[in-house]
Amino acid sequence: MTTPPQPEKRKSPRASLTGVRLTKHADYQRAYAASRKHQSASMSWFLAPQTLASAPFESPAGPRIGLTAGKVMGKAHERNRIKRRMREVLRRHVELLPPRCDLILHPRRTVLTLEFRKLEAEIVRILQQATAEAARMVSQAATRLAKVESNS
Repeated sequence: MTTPPQPEKRKSPRASLTGVRLTKHADYQRAYAASRKHQSASMSWFLAPQTLASAPFESPAGPRIGLTAGKVMGKAHERNRIKRRMREVLRRHVELLPPRCDLILHPRRTVLTLEFRKLEAEIVRILQQATAEAARMVSQAATRLAKVESNS
């Protein structure tokens, strides 16, 4: 009496934000200084290209994400809930992060009551816009470099 073999359940590798989060205050300050503010319906965001000076001992090739939720957003449990919801969306779409860039998301209080699907759609839209802007920044830098080399 043998039991038929069960099909293996493959666990999909859980995407993680480990290693892609901004952790140091100096990284946030550099990203704020090197970027301009963008607006969306329920949050503002900042995109800054990574530089070699931003991470001298780390490889700056990977994208990094930062989340902020100041005290104006509410009590600690509300701020934590906002960040937890945003981290979950980012975890699901970590592959959309713009390469070699630091992205900081600064939510408005409406994120707390926003339907999760709407929050996810908005963050995906922001990630797509950030990727397009990152590509635009790279092409502008290449154009400037070509002009400098042609003048030399």
